[in-house]
Amino acid sequence: MTFMDLEDPRYAYMFGFLQADGHMHAGTGNKGRLSVEISYRDIDILRAFQQLCPYNSTISERTRATNFSENHRSAIWTVCSLEARNRLAELGIPYGKKSTRITPPRVPFSPRDYLRGVIDADGAVGFTAQDLPFVSLATTSTAIATYLCRYTKLTLGIPRLTSRNVRDRAYNIMYMRESGVAVAGHLYYPGSLALERKRSAAAEVSRWTRPAHMRPPQQRRSWTQREDRILLDAPTIAEAAERLGRTEKSCNVRRWRLRQES
Repeated sequence: MTFMDLEDPRYAYMFGFLQADGHMHAGTGNKGRLSVEISYRDIDILRAFQQLCPYNSTISERTRATNFSENHRSAIWTVCSLEARNRLAELGIPYGKKSTRITPPRVPFSPRDYLRGVIDADGAVGFTAQDLPFVSLATTSTAIATYLCRYTKLTLGIPRLTSRNVRDRAYNIMYMRESGVAVAGHLYYPGSLALERKRSAAAEVSRWTRPAHMRPPQQRRSWTQREDRILLDAPTIAEAAERLGRTEKSCNVRRWRLRQES
């Protein structure tokens, strides 16, 4: 078994998780460490990482006050091996602050396992307050956001565009209803390595069917280059909407995205 062979689904998942939730700390000389701190309820995934890692590592725990709890209990996995850290840095986990700099691997890798790792660390799977199923990812990495959207379009036929939000400049990518069902079922397949609570949530999401009282999904209408030109040249949104046979809301959103990309 080669450490961090990303064509191995387990390592692809592990790498995605570490990219999103791990931290590489540089010390003096060859000293340093990789650490991952997560809620204690998810400690089993750290035990799985420890088994997959051929280098000495430790799992510890601590309890501290956070913004959400006075007594938050967490588990921490730590690896100090320089050889292990060099391998991870070579694959794309930089030292220090990394959230905007991480990218999908540039070596062959298992994409759906990698993305499941990223979503387990930085995403969510479940149901909204209105009982609508969803899979989501919040990231500040343009490369990761773009890759996820391209992957779901090419693999599942689910188009998705994304842009940074104004508040924290992060990308918030959401798949809901049938799209959420498809993404959950694809990423969280039987026997895959995952956080147990998200695997259970994905199983529930995958079983969702549209209630009879809910309107059927509308067929998406793709924008053509000709329509984009008409939209940008039109003096008003109302005129563009009339010429294109689209809603003003749709035209507003499309024009904003085109201007963001230019």
